[in-house]
Amino acid sequence: MVLDKLENAARYFSLGKGFAKGFKYLIENDLTSHEDGRYDVDGDNVFVLLSSYKTKSPTEKMPEAHRKYADIQYLIYGKENIGYAHLNGQKIIKPYSEEKDIIFYDEVSFYFTLAAGSFAVFFPGDLHMPGIISGEPEEVKKVVVKVKL
Repeated sequence: MVLDKLENAARYFSLGKGFAKGFKYLIENDLTSHEDGRYDVDGDNVFVLLSSYKTKSPTEKMPEAHRKYADIQYLIYGKENIGYAHLNGQKIIKPYSEEKDIIFYDEVSFYFTLAAGSFAVFFPGDLHMPGIISGEPEEVKKVVVKVKL
């Protein structure tokens, strides 16, 4: 996992061409006025999922992991807590979906707060549970850049 501010994104271009494309897309595009949905950067290799939602209680969410894609999760506005853990024998709650590249587990180890202007990178093996309240529920706008590994 990586946690940083978008202003430092160039430090992570070396993770690979897909990461460089994803970070450049975030840097070069003002997504505040874009509608929720999918935006292709490099077809299925790098694409953006933009969503607006209200944060929820941890009891309403499940930790997830991916096998084919890494996530760059960037918060445009608002703040949310994200649960995190290294994948290490946790119980599977919902089996892997090849189509959606997602598998759900039962627990995370700790939470951190993602604030507007910040991003987190989650690799396969990183359990993450985004969209959690940080105090009171609030509206957030978030970009998830999917980078095929």
